[in-house]
Amino acid sequence: MQVWNDFDKAEVAVATEARALRAVVLFAELLPDAQRIHLDTLVNRHIDEAVNEEWPAMAQHRLTLASSPTALLEALQLTLLMTPQDESQRGTQREMVAALNTALDAWHRRISISQSGVGPIEWAAILLLGLCMLIAVAMVHSDNRLTCAITVALFATTIALSALLIAAYSRPFSGAISVGPELLKQIPSHAGPRSAERRAYLSPFRQLSTA
Repeated sequence: MQVWNDFDKAEVAVATEARALRAVVLFAELLPDAQRIHLDTLVNRHIDEAVNEEWPAMAQHRLTLASSPTALLEALQLTLLMTPQDESQRGTQREMVAALNTALDAWHRRISISQSGVGPIEWAAILLLGLCMLIAVAMVHSDNRLTCAITVALFATTIALSALLIAAYSRPFSGAISVGPELLKQIPSHAGPRSAERRAYLSPFRQLSTA
C-alpha cells in the first residue's frame, strides 16, 4: 500500500540528506578556515532548524514546499561564489555544489512526503471493504454458528490489525513509528578545529591535489 512506500521514501530522503550534508562538511576541510567555519555554521543551522522546527511542523502537516531551507540556500550561494585558487579547490567546489543540490532535492522530497497520508475517502473504502468481507464470511458460515463466530472474529481481528498498521505508518514523521532526525544529528559538523575524521576522510583528495 502507498503508506509503506511513503514511509520507505521518507527514510531514503532523510538518509540522502544526511549523507549529502556530511559530504559538504567533510569537503569543506579543504577550504580556508574562514570559508570552512562559515559553511559549518550554515550546516549546523540547517540541522538545528530541521530538528527543532521542521520535524514538529511535519508531524502536524504544517510544513509545505512554500517554505525554504534558507541555511542550505545560503550555503549553496556561498559555495558558488567561491573563487578557487587551484585545481584541488575547484574540484572541492564542484563536489560541494553537487552535494548541496542533493541535500536540497532530498529536503524537498522530505517535505513533500510529510504531506502524505490516508484521506477520509480512503479510510471509508478500507472500512467498507472490511465490513463487506465480514458479511461475506458470516453468510458463508451461517449454517454453523460456532464456526461463523470464530471465523468472523479472526477476520475482524485481521482487519483491525491492518487498520492499526495503516494508521501507524500513514504519517511518516509522527507517532510511535516514524522517521526521526537522528541521522542529521549524527553529522560531524563543528564550526571549529579540524577533526581527525575529516583528515582521514579527505587524505586521498589531498594526495591527488599534491601529486
